[in-house]
Amino acid sequence: MRAILFSSQTYDRDSFSNAPVPANLELQFQPARLNLDTVALAERHEVVCAFINDDLSAPVLERLAEGGTRLIALRSAGYNHVDLLAAKRLGLSIVRVPAYSPHAVAEHAVALIMMLNRCLHRACNRTRDGNFSLNGLTGFDLVGKTVGVIGTGQIGATFARIMAGFGCQLLAYDPYPNPQVEALGARYVPLADLLAQAQIISLHCPLNEQSRHLINARSLETMQRGAMLINTGRGGLVDTPALIEALKSGQLGYLGLDVYEEEAQLFFEDRSGLPLQDDVLARLLTFPNVVVTAHQAFLTREALAAIATTTLDNIAAWAAGAPQNLVIN
Repeated sequence: MRAILFSSQTYDRDSFSNAPVPANLELQFQPARLNLDTVALAERHEVVCAFINDDLSAPVLERLAEGGTRLIALRSAGYNHVDLLAAKRLGLSIVRVPAYSPHAVAEHAVALIMMLNRCLHRACNRTRDGNFSLNGLTGFDLVGKTVGVIGTGQIGATFARIMAGFGCQLLAYDPYPNPQVEALGARYVPLADLLAQAQIISLHCPLNEQSRHLINARSLETMQRGAMLINTGRGGLVDTPALIEALKSGQLGYLGLDVYEEEAQLFFEDRSGLPLQDDVLARLLTFPNVVVTAHQAFLTREALAAIATTTLDNIAAWAAGAPQNLVIN
């Protein structure tokens, strides 16, 4: 059985090579993203292993099915980039990694909070230039601050636990309250109340039609002036141009992003020698109170090992006729 891993980086090759690979499975690592231009590379591969920015739209899925692919093994929890109706029509099975390391993403969200609050990104640049002035670097104590957690699954619950350790007051919003989060003293409130009361808001919900642009011009207006927004979930949760206006007016005081709605053509590649063609992202990067990382919240040794092991287990289980972690079968 042959499997091809699209969008595979050096760290993917390392983690999959260190995981127990089924004896009958041949792995091919392909750094290119999966799209209509590269789909021919998957011919005669029963399994295609895809990542978050690979194109799994209907035209690509049709070409995969024609080339002999029968299983799409996602190296991610989210599957909003997959045309599920087309996959089902074509008889393709879809499996995913429902959880790898919630600590990896939650801790990265906290790192963004600390960096923005204490101006660490600016401080490091100053000292490298021999500027040891502290002017403009004043932060605030986290203890006693109100933190809003939108989405309280495994990652959101882990994030809430960390912030409770700082002594923060927790507000939560999720259609399905998590008893573990309630046990931390968090209060589940309507979204409007969370936005109005929280000084720090962190997004940990999946992207779907209901959550797309959950943060938009209207919701930004309801936040406390100078609030901090953190997004380590999905780029589409936020209307990015609306963020720029809120930052310009001072309504939004701090912004930390690990995901970006138009990241597919940018992230995971070295583009330092090229002009940035995305005007919205370029404008965001001009603000001193904005930190953007290139979708690296998942990037810990533990998370990579879990992704590799679960993905290979998913492939082996599907091949044995007992599929697990199914999105569709």
